[in-house]
Amino acid sequence: MIVNGKPFELEFGPSQTRLLAEVLALAGYDLSQVAVLVNGQVAPKGQIGQIEVQKGDALEIVSFVGGG
Repeated sequence: MIVNGKPFELEFGPSQTRLLAEVLALAGYDLSQVAVLVNGQVAPKGQIGQIEVQKGDALEIVSFVGGG
């Protein structure tokens, strides 16, 4: 799997898929503070917990940071 242009090692079970929310949590992202593209397609925020990703997928993750 590729995350933000870099290889990201992750174990996949027999189904060869994992939920996007699970991958984001394992990568250390706060689900309430990110926007995600999966293979160039926007992952709707309300569906992150249902979207399955595969070993060869590419994720682009943007974290929102507050400040002033």
